[in-house]
Amino acid sequence: MTVREDQLARKPANLSYAEAAAVPMAAVTALLAVRDAGKTEPGQRLLINGASGGVGTFAVQLGRALGARVTAVCGSRHADLVRSLGAIEVIDYRAEDFTRTGQRYDVVLDIAGSRPAMACRRALARNGTLVLVGGPAGRWLQPAGHMFPALALAPLVPQRITLADTLRCGQKIDCLAALTKLIEDGQVTPVIDRCYGFEELAAAVLYQAGGHAAGKVVVTV
Repeated sequence: MTVREDQLARKPANLSYAEAAAVPMAAVTALLAVRDAGKTEPGQRLLINGASGGVGTFAVQLGRALGARVTAVCGSRHADLVRSLGAIEVIDYRAEDFTRTGQRYDVVLDIAGSRPAMACRRALARNGTLVLVGGPAGRWLQPAGHMFPALALAPLVPQRITLADTLRCGQKIDCLAALTKLIEDGQVTPVIDRCYGFEELAAAVLYQAGGHAAGKVVVTV
């Protein structure tokens, strides 16, 4: 495979090649969601649903770097991990529904897609923003099936409902440059759950598809 030179960014000097491979898609998605779509500001309350996955672990760190007070929603076995990344509160999704705690957040970043948009609105401040990133694991069309009803609801409610659109982003190089600075400054680091050899590619895909990886799964050649 060949790539045009103007589509490449310098590898962060403090990352190995395996660590650097875990950055581009997940970290750019998190940056677009937290910084651009969510417009997260210092002191705001940011809730991340699906905080322990590939995008989520970057989003927690980016929220902290932007000065937000981060609440992470994930399984209890990953609570210590997300706290170490900057979350000040962790909600175990198996034990508690974050849309029914009575707490209100300025930005809700929905990566897991486990609750419909109408339910997520209960966790939003009156002028809050719901950012959609993904959908439930499973069928290929599941994320779209989760997002389209939410976007259709957007014109009818006072809060903002928006999408982190990584595929159509035309500033990926600028995003990678911003991430490189954060990584080299020690504010963001990729979380790698497992590394597989190329001959184990099928096993890597199966593990990732299970939806329980903490951070990223990397295949080395």
